[in-house]
Amino acid sequence: MAIEHKTRTQLVAEVLREKILTGEFKSGSPLRQAALAEELNVSRIPVREALLQLEAEGLVNFEAHKGATVTEVSASQVDEIFDLRALLEAELLRHSLEKLTEDDFQSAEVLLQELEAAMAAGDTQAATGHLNSAFHGKLYSRAERPQTRELVEQFSKNSERYVRMHILLAGGLNTAPEEHRELLKLCRAKQVDAACDYLIRHITGAKEDIKKLLIKMEEQSA
Repeated sequence: MAIEHKTRTQLVAEVLREKILTGEFKSGSPLRQAALAEELNVSRIPVREALLQLEAEGLVNFEAHKGATVTEVSASQVDEIFDLRALLEAELLRHSLEKLTEDDFQSAEVLLQELEAAMAAGDTQAATGHLNSAFHGKLYSRAERPQTRELVEQFSKNSERYVRMHILLAGGLNTAPEEHRELLKLCRAKQVDAACDYLIRHITGAKEDIKKLLIKMEEQSA
């Protein structure tokens, strides 16, 4: 197994991303580079580079005379991100499904078992992060649509904060494992239209759950 060497910027980005996704850094909170550099025992350069990376992921905003802040979560943003995800991911699945091999499905099954175990253990970081992406990615892996895949990966990063909210606060912990297993079942059966339709419902169903949660949160804070 190859050893992955991470740069200081990558390590700082991982720490800051997790603090945002878990809510330790609240929406609208300032992210002061000097304080973060001191806390993480690094120079300001990797902190700034990490913040720019997180800005590209939609987690951080840079504003003139204000610096970096954690982006606000909003119901309107959820609509756009998840609608685009549903459209693009269904397109990838449609182009991939007929080419998927039994080895691909076995790999997807292993990833799904790991995902289910993470869910059962309450490991939301793994369940909403790399395992979720790896499972879906395996189903899309034969699409041969690199530009679409790149867009999907970007929107997945942009939506991870909302997905974490769905798992923790909006009932996703109970529904996601069953929905993933049903999706894999339809893909194994090579039911292309049914699998794509189910994937769209899976993504838009999460969107509606998250929107209800956010609207409720907005009403409570008004």
